[in-house]
Amino acid sequence: MRVTAIMLAYGPEPWLADAVDAVLASTGVEVDLVLVDNGTTSPALGEIKGRPGVRVLRPAENTGYAGGCQLGAAEATGEYLAFVNSDAIVSPTALAALAAVAAEPGVGAATGSIRLADTPELINSAGNPLHFAGLSWAGGNGEPASRYATRRQVPSVSGCCFVVRREVWQRLGGFAPEYFAYHEDAELSLRMWQQGLAVEYVPEAVVLHHYAFSRNDLKYYLVERNRLITLLTGYQARTLLLLAPVLALTEAAMVAAALAGGWLRPKLRGWGWLWRHRSWLRARRHLLQAARTVGDRQVAELMTARFDPTNVAAPPGIGVYNLVAGGYWRLVRPLLPSR
Repeated sequence: MRVTAIMLAYGPEPWLADAVDAVLASTGVEVDLVLVDNGTTSPALGEIKGRPGVRVLRPAENTGYAGGCQLGAAEATGEYLAFVNSDAIVSPTALAALAAVAAEPGVGAATGSIRLADTPELINSAGNPLHFAGLSWAGGNGEPASRYATRRQVPSVSGCCFVVRREVWQRLGGFAPEYFAYHEDAELSLRMWQQGLAVEYVPEAVVLHHYAFSRNDLKYYLVERNRLITLLTGYQARTLLLLAPVLALTEAAMVAAALAGGWLRPKLRGWGWLWRHRSWLRARRHLLQAARTVGDRQVAELMTARFDPTNVAAPPGIGVYNLVAGGYWRLVRPLLPSR
């Protein structure tokens, strides 16, 4: 199998050389690597540029994760695309295991057993959950990897490391560059399920991730804005109508959390972006709804109504929210469109 790995670099990137070395040392596949330099200051870049099998792209501006992946994938020559974070160290057989599963009929993408690099017996992500209100988080974070030793279907890949057939990527259009960063892995996975393609978790594909959860105004803005983009463009009209009360409750809860946490301005900025780009949202929605072959009722079987990430502290009132959202979800799920 020929695999092209796509990796992005921005800022200091202390693990960049190790991440590149690990990809190039992969066994069981013929691998090359496209590195998109979005503005890295890593001294390792100069040496990496001269390595056989490595191509470095330098866009005129920072394209973000979504745009950078699009650029890298456009330069790929392999029949499989592996998206690997610059702080992720793939095990020698990880890409071969993921590509083998991605090659199976009916599979859209394969994601690995992403482990915490400092404590590799613990999971960072074993596939990510997807809340019906668009929320997503690292699935299984901090739990023993032994609990996730069996292959299974998952709602969403982890953007840290996953493999997809190049043909599938091109057919789906990859990531929308407008996302810039965050939530694009969940959105792509949702579109795969909506087109009858499964997302698979592959436990033998072990990846060590130097994971550090960060918070800043830009991240708050992008995460919340992109969550709403996914809902507004990905759900069928009847689904949006049925979910309107609890989605409004979710927005109120997010505004309260933003006010308490000091990131209300980024939250409101996201609403402003949606309004200014409403024409793009309508066009995007039309494109995605025309392409789907599976109704929201079937896709809903993958989703959860419980928000319980382990990598962030639960906000006040989350117990009440989960109770209300769970009850409402049980009521409306049978009413969602089946096609």
